[in-house]
Amino acid sequence: MATKRDYYEVLGVDKGADESQIKSAYRKLAMKYHPDRNPDDKVAEDKFKEASEAYEVLSDSQKRSQYDQFGHAGAQGGFGGGGFSGDFSGFGGFEDIFENFFGGGFGSSSRSRNAPRPGNNLRYNMKISFKEAFFGIEKKINYNRVESCSACKGTGAKDGKELSTCGNCNGTGQVHTVRNTMLGRQTVVQACPKCHGNGKIIKVRCGDCGGSGRLQKKKAVNVKIPAGIDTGQSIKMRGLGEAGHNGGPMGDLLVAITVTPHKLYKRQHADLHIEVPISMVDATIGTELDVPHFDGSFKYTIPEGTQNGTVFKVKGKGIARLNTSKHGDLYLHIKVVVPKKLSRSQKEKLKEISSQLSDKHYAEIKSYKDNSKAM
Repeated sequence: MATKRDYYEVLGVDKGADESQIKSAYRKLAMKYHPDRNPDDKVAEDKFKEASEAYEVLSDSQKRSQYDQFGHAGAQGGFGGGGFSGDFSGFGGFEDIFENFFGGGFGSSSRSRNAPRPGNNLRYNMKISFKEAFFGIEKKINYNRVESCSACKGTGAKDGKELSTCGNCNGTGQVHTVRNTMLGRQTVVQACPKCHGNGKIIKVRCGDCGGSGRLQKKKAVNVKIPAGIDTGQSIKMRGLGEAGHNGGPMGDLLVAITVTPHKLYKRQHADLHIEVPISMVDATIGTELDVPHFDGSFKYTIPEGTQNGTVFKVKGKGIARLNTSKHGDLYLHIKVVVPKKLSRSQKEKLKEISSQLSDKHYAEIKSYKDNSKAM
């Protein structure tokens, strides 16, 4: 049988430690090793049991006195001969142990339900076009939200007056009960079962909301979508969510944006990219492009000898940088298109032109041939 460690050593306190020091030491160990925080950890479970056993003895003046005089043998007698059981069923979960033992403060059940609480946030998914994202737009949306009942002013009682203070909890919304646990008799704070933690009893329920104090209603609101917004971004509209509880603030409305893809333009942050196909002849001798754009089409000169894959940058023609007056840039990606399905006479004409060209007209081809010979 393993030798038990000294209880003072287990809790890490001196033999002269007072009650508050012992409680504080145990509280730290219980938080660290509680099974709910360390699932399937046998070492942590054993340490928790060891600390709880030590606290059970040292927190009781009679058991502590017996332990100081006779050691573990005296403590065993103090347990009625049965020793420490290691059964935590009187505590429940991690939050319960601190609510039962330390009088709350680690969970929500110790709080009065009649305290003001904010309402829930709502999410509205909005899809806009690429052009709308470029310029920005204002749109009207309709959505449902929970609001405070105007008939009873959120009280749940008829005319907002048919209320009385709960006699079971004297209006606090909480009741105190005493439980017998492994640490002795403990006072537990719980929501009052009669008024469900509200502190008030409704005599006559409101006919509009049935006593809930809240109703679901349709709401219409205009949403301003700023220029430059992108998919995945959202607009927070404060106070347009659901009604708070017990006078708490309204929640917020989050408008989540999805921008539909464009057939020609692609976006990279504030920059725009477009692929522009041009003929082999235009790439060879140069041309003036008519580039479509949201602000209106514009002319752009392509120099002679432009190669396939060349990218030209047009400053300031991109999309707006969100919440600024600045714009990104526009990138023209040139794609040289080779003609197909030529007639015999057309092919002959191209061959005639090609025969008049030399390597000086095809620098890339010349480089390729030179490197091939060197292999």
